[in-house]
Amino acid sequence: MSILWFRRDLRLADHPALLAAVESTDEVLPVFVRDPVLLARGGVRVERLESSLAALSASTGGALVVRTGDPAEVIAELAASVDARRVHVSRESTPYGRRRDERVRERLAPGGRELVETGSPYAVGPGRILNKAGEPYRVFTPFSRAWHDHGWPQPGVRPDDIAWAEAPRSVSSGSRREPGGGEAIGEEAGEQAAGERAAGERAAGERAALSRWRAFLRDDLASYADQRDRPDLDTTSRLSEHLKYGEIHPRTILAELAEHPAATSEGARRFVAELAWREFYADVLWHQPRSAWRDLRDALTGMDYDDGPETETLVEAWQQGLTGFPFVDAGMRQLRAEGWMHNRVRMVTASFLVKDLHVWWPTGARYFLDQLRDGDLASNNHGWQWVAGTGTDASPYFRVFNPVTQGVRFDPDGDYVRRWIPELAHLRGATAHEPWRAPDGYDHGYPERIVDHAEERREALRRYERARGDAD
Repeated sequence: MSILWFRRDLRLADHPALLAAVESTDEVLPVFVRDPVLLARGGVRVERLESSLAALSASTGGALVVRTGDPAEVIAELAASVDARRVHVSRESTPYGRRRDERVRERLAPGGRELVETGSPYAVGPGRILNKAGEPYRVFTPFSRAWHDHGWPQPGVRPDDIAWAEAPRSVSSGSRREPGGGEAIGEEAGEQAAGERAAGERAAGERAALSRWRAFLRDDLASYADQRDRPDLDTTSRLSEHLKYGEIHPRTILAELAEHPAATSEGARRFVAELAWREFYADVLWHQPRSAWRDLRDALTGMDYDDGPETETLVEAWQQGLTGFPFVDAGMRQLRAEGWMHNRVRMVTASFLVKDLHVWWPTGARYFLDQLRDGDLASNNHGWQWVAGTGTDASPYFRVFNPVTQGVRFDPDGDYVRRWIPELAHLRGATAHEPWRAPDGYDHGYPERIVDHAEERREALRRYERARGDAD
């Protein structure tokens, strides 16, 4: 018997570690460990995880074993109890995941057991792409070219008949509610998770991921290049959640896209570029683990950021969607309501916190991770650094998103703003982006602007010049 330890790969198709487990033994015990370290901040990510686990349990016929605790202890104990010689996993790339897996490997070794890594959550595993000097890429465009040139294997075929092992009675199985754990995982719950979800949620699980991907391929790929920055239009892929939990592998997406009639279109090119960004950020984190919560580049080490009670009040207004800038507030309210936000709006809201409120980016990155159902450490935190000017972006710090012009450009009719800010529902068209210009703009309780954007932009640039001067 061998163990298949699921982590960020909650599916059965195109799963290299599953194929390795099936080929190495006659029975496979499917396991997921609820790690208290990763679930400590709880919230929407835990709820989303439980939905995905329910769907995965259903796909294994209820065989999935779910335990809660320190993975090093849980996996070692479980492997010993079922006499599994190998524990198969997808290779992890986050700093914590790599440390965790090393601890598990050390705990397994005395019993003659091993942790076997096969595949990863990426088309090209982090750390594999290097430049001609044997060093990692620091900028996206050359990385993207090398990533395309490197290529990736075809998706692995889902085994026709998997002999799932049964956990002994002493092991907490997936059909049992655990102390300190989430809801019981079982086939009935899995079917519910794969079906209709509550308002603001999307279906979870492998079947839902494939359905969502193919609907995007059919309906929205053709317009993706032109509409991908429009939050008022629901035309993005919405695959970020499914990719985070590994309900679909990016190789599956890339393989099916390559066979599509529009494979060479501008929409397809732009979409693949978004997948490449995800892989680039994972690669950066692999080579620079400290960049998870510290500036990747040291050029702005001396930047002056604000803190204290007054700043805390401003940050709270940002979190609540009460800054007085409609495009920013609509995004932050969508985040709180849905656990998701359009990528264009993520950039604008992040810029507002860092450049208008002069707050160091980890404050916003942590808040996003707490609120996002698709919160991914590498993509989220390096995306924040891209906006802050301390990360991989080749452009200098002085890019400051104007929250009004961004709104008018990408939500031209004001539909996105009115959808999330009922206080502005009475304003027609683009007027919703500038309620201060309407005689009745504040009649329904919308707050006035908490800062002067033009002045704060100038202040941000002054601080930038001082920081650069200190660095020189």
